[in-house]
Amino acid sequence: MSEERSFFNEMLDEEGNPRAPYAMMADWLDSKPPNYLKRKSREAETIFRRLGITFAVYGAQKATERLIPFDPIPRVISAAEWRRLSAGIDQRVRALNAFLHDIYHRQEIIRAGRIPAELILQNEAFLPEMVGFTPARKVYAHIIGTDLVRVSEDEFYVLEDNTRTPSGVSYMLENRETMMRLFPDLFQRHRVADVEQYPEHLRATLESVGPDQSKSDQTIVVLTPGIYNSAYFEHAFLADSMGVELVEGRDLFVDNGRVYMRTTRAPRPVDVIYRRIDDAFLDPLTFNPDSFLGVPGLFDAYRAGNVTICNAPGTGIADDKAIYAYVPEIIEFYTGQKPILNNVPTWHCSRSDDLAYVLDNLQDIVVKEVHGSGGYGMLIGPTASKREISEFRKILISNPSNYIAQPTLALSACPTHVSSGVAPRHVDLRPYVLIGDQVRITPGGLTRVALKKGSLVVNSSQGGGTKDTWVLED
Repeated sequence: MSEERSFFNEMLDEEGNPRAPYAMMADWLDSKPPNYLKRKSREAETIFRRLGITFAVYGAQKATERLIPFDPIPRVISAAEWRRLSAGIDQRVRALNAFLHDIYHRQEIIRAGRIPAELILQNEAFLPEMVGFTPARKVYAHIIGTDLVRVSEDEFYVLEDNTRTPSGVSYMLENRETMMRLFPDLFQRHRVADVEQYPEHLRATLESVGPDQSKSDQTIVVLTPGIYNSAYFEHAFLADSMGVELVEGRDLFVDNGRVYMRTTRAPRPVDVIYRRIDDAFLDPLTFNPDSFLGVPGLFDAYRAGNVTICNAPGTGIADDKAIYAYVPEIIEFYTGQKPILNNVPTWHCSRSDDLAYVLDNLQDIVVKEVHGSGGYGMLIGPTASKREISEFRKILISNPSNYIAQPTLALSACPTHVSSGVAPRHVDLRPYVLIGDQVRITPGGLTRVALKKGSLVVNSSQGGGTKDTWVLED
């Protein structure tokens, strides 16, 4: 690994010696012949192609279905590191759910002056239709993907909270299964925490928030936009893994305030909908009237307490990038505790002083759309050309409230298989959290890796890949 290291190398210390969690991994890598990882990468690609593990790239000129590149060298996290991360994640998701309940009811955080009212009430992610309604168990965001980055041995940051319809968990599960098939000897050397129980835990979580807890056989469905959605593989995978039906809007209907699923026999009442479509398309009678993806009357059935929607409509306000900067305040307000995991320092371009600073430093910082995702609509100053910076400056000035900015972090790097051998590449981590009758955090999550040398963009839509994530047990 000869690249200059101005970042934290998770496997090697400053002297080039393996850190404790990677000690056996380093020995294993050193023991393998030069073409071993290349051969195993080809085997993994064959497995993924056979299973149809793909994602769609919108706007691509050629075929839209692609494999997400898979790196065969796992990322390793020690048990002690994971205990701290999971405690911080638990604190954060509980606070975000308390925040969602508050802003749709008494709005005490606004009354206390901790968050500007206009930041919530004028936010397009805030749904007035949810005001006064309390979901089962007061849980709004049942499935959360918390994106983390590491910058030093002891320092992790939360990059963003995904409280709407976080994706990628199927890749976490398939990565693990593939690794176990390819490297059984490596698993024998390590005590790795299981992730395979995620579908079972997901189903238990969904059942725990059903509208009628006295009912022993809750009917759960996964609501997908259809086969052309970029995450359709995952929708089908999770439905199959849980043993529930995968449905589209046309498969459901509302009658007398109840949601039913069409079957070859009689219509079947539905208790819980794990939706993977956006708020605007859920119900054409309440939201976008042109939507063909949702179910007419669904929202009224939801408000009547006859069906549970996971995640609840209106949860997007909690992962809005304009709200992100206030999450430390949110945690303190609802828990009375200091955040265990820190935010990345953030400038709001809607503020004149922040905008002036951002415009003066575009070449050194990262600018993101408030409602953006997938790595689209952003500027990474240090890697952008002068022309790109100039064009982005005009866009930013024309609509500053649509953007936030953050410093460019020196993301940690993990050993990664590349064409020249093994080299460090920058990574982030998305652990998956389930909230219902309890908080369930899957040990590890999805590690995304920027495969290009020096790149900080890990999104699959922008050329990134994934790794298996190992949390070592004590």
